[in-house]
Amino acid sequence: MFTAGFKFFFKLFVVLITAAIVYGYTSGGNHVGPLSVGWKGGVGDHTGYGILLALATVSLVISLALIAFRDADAEAQAELLNVDRIPIPPQRAVKASWWPTVSAFGIGTTVIGLVLHPAIFVLGLATVGLVVVEWTMDAWADRVTGDTKANRMLRNRIMAPIEIPVLGALAVGIVVLAASRILLTVSALGAVLATSVIAVIILAYASVYVAWPELARKFIPELAILACFVLLVGGVLAAIKGEREFHHPESSSDSTLYETDTDDASETHNPIDGNIDENHSGISDTSSVES
Repeated sequence: MFTAGFKFFFKLFVVLITAAIVYGYTSGGNHVGPLSVGWKGGVGDHTGYGILLALATVSLVISLALIAFRDADAEAQAELLNVDRIPIPPQRAVKASWWPTVSAFGIGTTVIGLVLHPAIFVLGLATVGLVVVEWTMDAWADRVTGDTKANRMLRNRIMAPIEIPVLGALAVGIVVLAASRILLTVSALGAVLATSVIAVIILAYASVYVAWPELARKFIPELAILACFVLLVGGVLAAIKGEREFHHPESSSDSTLYETDTDDASETHNPIDGNIDENHSGISDTSSVES
C-alpha cells in the first residue's frame, strides 16, 4: 500500500520530469536528447532543463525514502514492533510563521535575478538561505520543551547574535540597491520628490509610534513587508528601464585653458609668418637688382 507522502512526491516527480522533457523540446532539443538526458541529441536550454531535472530527481528520492520508512505511520511501526498500537504523543500548537511567505519572496527574487541582474540573483539566494536557517530553528524551538517562553528564550540565545547583524546588513543592502536603481532612473526632480515622500512617511510613522506605541507595534511586520515589496518591485522596474542620461556641462577652466592654448599656438606661428614675408621681400629685391 502506497503512503500519502509517497503519492504526493511521486506525482510531483512525474510532473517535473514531464515539464523538463517538454521544456527541452520547446527550447531547441532534438532527437531523443531530452528523453535520454542529452545522451542522444541536444536538450535545449541547459539551465532550465537542468533545474527541472534536478527537482524531479529530488522528488523521486524523497518519495522512495517515504515509502521505505512508511511515512513514520503508527500502524506500520506497531506491526514492526509486534504490538497492538503505539501511543501518539499530543501535539502542541505552534506559532504562526512568516517564513513560507518570505521563502516565496526569495525564490521569486532568484528567478527574476536570472534574467535581470546578478546582484538581484544573489539577493534571492541570500533570502532563501536565510529562510532555511530561520525556519529550521523555529521548528526546533517549537518542540524543544513544553514551555513556550522557555522555547523562545533558547531560540533567541542561539540565533540573536547571528540574525541581528545579518538581517541588518541584508536590509541595508536591499534598501540601498533598490533605492539607487529607482533614483538613477527617474528624473532629477523625481528623485527629489521620491526622497521627500519617503522622509514624510518615516516622520509620520515615528509620530504615530510616539503617540500610540501599542498600535504602531501591531503594524510593524506588515509595513516592513510592504516596504520591501514596493522597493523590490520599484528596483526591478527601474533596472529594466535603465539609468537616465546624465549631461555634464563643460567647466569654465577647460574653456579658458583651450583659449590659452589657442593663443599660444597663434603666437608661436607669427615669427614663422614674418620670416616667410621677409624671405618674399628679399626675393623681390634680388629680382629688381638683377633686372
